[in-house]
Amino acid sequence: MTPKKLARTAGNLALEKNGFDVFLLDIRKLSDMANYFVICSGSVDIHIKAIADNIIEGLKKKDVRAWHIEGYKNLQWVLLDYVSVVVHIFQPQIRSYYSLEKLWGDAPLEKLG
Repeated sequence: MTPKKLARTAGNLALEKNGFDVFLLDIRKLSDMANYFVICSGSVDIHIKAIADNIIEGLKKKDVRAWHIEGYKNLQWVLLDYVSVVVHIFQPQIRSYYSLEKLWGDAPLEKLG
């Protein structure tokens, strides 16, 4: 699966669980750490968990497994690292505080959903 298709698939899996403000950031020209960020929000911790679980399980069905997962215990900011794609799932106040879209403001941005 290409990195772009992986990013879109992860974003669509977030939307399946009513993730909101889902964006793809193309960071290929800005960083060597990944090709894309998928950034989305969930309303509360249980919603963040549902979104993360749906992405993890949905991609597993396509034989794609996360290389690393962070934040799954506190569920305020969950990071799913698929090497070429990094998924960030935020509670709204945490997303606003870190403002990754502004930090990576030079990256082309695409809204899903």
